[in-house]
Amino acid sequence: MAREWSGIQQFPLATQTKLLELLGTLKEKVKNSVTILVMGKGGVGKSSTVNSILGERAVAVSAFQSDIPRPVMVSCERSGVTLNIIDTPGIIEGGFINDQALELIKRFLLNKTIDVLLYVDRLDSYRVDNLDQQVIKAITRSFGKEIWRKGIVVLTHAQLTPPDFLSYDEFFARRSEALINVVDSEARLNRCEIPGHALPAVLVENSSRCTINDGREKILPNGIAWIPNIVETITKVATNESQNIMVDQNLIDGPNANERGKWLIPLILGVQFLFVTQVKKWIKDDIAKAPKSSWE
Repeated sequence: MAREWSGIQQFPLATQTKLLELLGTLKEKVKNSVTILVMGKGGVGKSSTVNSILGERAVAVSAFQSDIPRPVMVSCERSGVTLNIIDTPGIIEGGFINDQALELIKRFLLNKTIDVLLYVDRLDSYRVDNLDQQVIKAITRSFGKEIWRKGIVVLTHAQLTPPDFLSYDEFFARRSEALINVVDSEARLNRCEIPGHALPAVLVENSSRCTINDGREKILPNGIAWIPNIVETITKVATNESQNIMVDQNLIDGPNANERGKWLIPLILGVQFLFVTQVKKWIKDDIAKAPKSSWE
């Protein structure tokens, strides 16, 4: 059961107005319910981002625990629209994919429809490494490459000063482009398959040191009020032309190894038959051509 989204009242008036406008947009496009899946490595700010979007402490966050132990779904309703935000544990442990955590997430999502995927990482991680590739590959393998048609790259810890030779927007563009390129590579996506589609990226600053503008809104170093911006991006992705991802048992189980390559069996048998037939012919020809002794 969804509870009333009371946290929206904690936002400044300008943010509230924009959020209610976006909820109205979802209502107009017959999106009465939006399910947002939040995934990424541990300790990157997934839970804090959920709390910031909702304007309340909906998910427990501890400085001494980088991740929630299991998936958690928070459902809030406002203006006839329900937001279901699913926070998940990090799927990396000891430098490798934690298959147990990934299986737990998949089982939790059974019979749910994913409207938006928030892939969360940190802006202040200066390079894409093997862990990023592992996580993106694991998400793609688990939910199919089409999940990225509903994806948003979310970069936290955005209140930073980039290196001297880069502007803030240029640093953000390079960092997000590096991650998006990994997604395109691992998921084998063609950005031209869907006209006008590109994996969007947004910035987040969950800490109290985030700059405040005159309207009391939290803004980034480039002046953007980030909470309305991320909700607006969520709205656009939730209503884009791509099909939502229904998590059923077949998606969880993955391809059946017994069915894989089954169509090749008749072809292999046919090749074997032709090969054996030809070998027999060669043997008969050799026998016929062989010189015979006098008694034969």
